[in-house]
Amino acid sequence: MFALATFAIALVARLALDDRLPAGFPFLTFFPAVIVTTFLAGLWPGILTALLSGLASWYFFLGTNQSLELTPGSALALGFFGLVVAVDIAVIHIMNVALERLAEERNRSARLTQQTQVMFSELQHRVSNNLQLASSLVAIQKSKVKDPEARRALDEAAGRLSTLGRLHRRLHAPHDGPMDMEPFLRELCQDILKTSGAERVDCTVNAAEADLPPDTLIPLALILAELVSNALEHGFPDGEAGRIAVDLRADDGELVLTVRDDGAGLPDGFTLTRPSSLGLKIVSSLAAQIGGSFSMTGSRGQGTTARLALSQTEVS
Repeated sequence: MFALATFAIALVARLALDDRLPAGFPFLTFFPAVIVTTFLAGLWPGILTALLSGLASWYFFLGTNQSLELTPGSALALGFFGLVVAVDIAVIHIMNVALERLAEERNRSARLTQQTQVMFSELQHRVSNNLQLASSLVAIQKSKVKDPEARRALDEAAGRLSTLGRLHRRLHAPHDGPMDMEPFLRELCQDILKTSGAERVDCTVNAAEADLPPDTLIPLALILAELVSNALEHGFPDGEAGRIAVDLRADDGELVLTVRDDGAGLPDGFTLTRPSSLGLKIVSSLAAQIGGSFSMTGSRGQGTTARLALSQTEVS
């Protein structure tokens, strides 16, 4: 139907222009009809339009007295028309086929991307669950251990596994665009306070916008978790009240994470070259892994400030 409609429009237009055109333009309106039909309707409708256009041109504009008499000039003109429309149809058909294949590839890629995202989300969910399960198993095993130091080590291991599981789940939760760092770090700190039972310690978070890749964001979050846990354990022993302030900001080409507390402060002779706690050893190792510079300052009774500086060229 589309081919017949475009042919009819082209024929009517050509007949209407017949008195206004000089001789030698029999196919003027039929070329666009063939091109439009082939592009919009496909190969065979385009061929049908070309055949009907050729016959109409032969009968109305090439023959004598509206006949199908074939003179050498008419044959040459029809041959020229056939060659041109054949090339047009072939080019447009090839282009349409290429566009269809491109659309199919895009649809296939979209389906594969969606499947990959679903599988990745399921994988991350299972990893998080397994970490939580491992934390529970360690906690159960702790109940069978009598040695206080061993129980304390197992308790810390269970806490780290639980924190890592929650962190992993939160990092890989579906979200559009870059992660909003401030609520993410605030929730992480609140989780640690809740797990540690530090009801009298207040933690405030101030974080600038930062689009961090996962291989930087995960170690950074683990470092923050260790620093907050360390502040709770050593800065506020026996459930003492206090404040912890977390700050993440860009400063002179660096991304700086600062954790301050107003707790007991650092003991005399403290040095990071030989940290006594496992948490600080983990922090130093993670900082070196992401190319960061880590330091701690403070004095007894005056609180502690931990500072991690990352070059923004390293994290971009």
